[in-house]
Amino acid sequence: QNRITTLISKSWCYHLPSCNDTTWPTIFPEYCNGTRQSPIDIVSASATPNANLTEFTFVKYDDTSAMTSMTNTGDTVQVTLKSGVKISGGDLSEQYDSLQFHLHWGNGSSVPGSEHTVDGKRYPMELHIVNSKSSYNGNTNLAVKDSTGLSALGFFIEVMSGNSTGQPDSWHNLASYLPNITEKGQNVSIAAGFSLDDLLVGVDRTKYYRYLGSLTTPACQEAVVWTVFKEPIKVSKDLIDLFSTTLHFNDSSSPIMINVYRSLQPAQKVWTQSIKASASTTCFSLSLLLLSLVLGWSWS
Repeated sequence: QNRITTLISKSWCYHLPSCNDTTWPTIFPEYCNGTRQSPIDIVSASATPNANLTEFTFVKYDDTSAMTSMTNTGDTVQVTLKSGVKISGGDLSEQYDSLQFHLHWGNGSSVPGSEHTVDGKRYPMELHIVNSKSSYNGNTNLAVKDSTGLSALGFFIEVMSGNSTGQPDSWHNLASYLPNITEKGQNVSIAAGFSLDDLLVGVDRTKYYRYLGSLTTPACQEAVVWTVFKEPIKVSKDLIDLFSTTLHFNDSSSPIMINVYRSLQPAQKVWTQSIKASASTTCFSLSLLLLSLVLGWSWS
């Protein structure tokens, strides 16, 4: 049930007292009780400005056949990406291959279930795109042993305002596959027609938080460069609700898959873009200066 290909001999879960996230530090002590664990609450006022946090370059995020299949892993929905989808920039040390994405949620739109929070706010859902250093050629067993071997892109998902349903189209397409994977281990091929860019609609990807953390599921390896984008993806309520009403943790007799997120971990140092005065603010300031000079001269 692990979404990184590292072998895990012990089972873990979200929904049973014997194996939920309160037990992970005991079941997987090597990392899950480490000092660099994720997710965290991001305190926006405490984020340190970093001029190196430049724009990312996204390769094949516009490819409408980049998503190949969707799987019920028993703890999330995971979408596998074809080879050649990559990211670079954003102060990453090298290019990273985008391997898969998965989601975390609570119980519909009414019980939020994002993993990260910002200033204490938890969003309904969170999308994680998992990337591995290109130099490892997809070998995540090597990547998890490197403190920056993985890069995760986190996108919050918020309920779209108004009474719209089935929006945006890209998310309607994605959610349409959920009835095919109601049980753990079930897999469905995704037809071409929508891209990662389509799923990330409306998000300004130049604005983000950065910190060094871990995988948020066992074995919680501290190998992740986290990028959490500030602007959420807006998705209609009906589609968000589908995730917590359609899927089961195991077979159809097992509980419905809800509250699939890890609780918050101790704070880490967070960076964000330097705040620059906008052009309009600068122009306004110059205008005031000129006005004061003109008025000063007229009175003298």
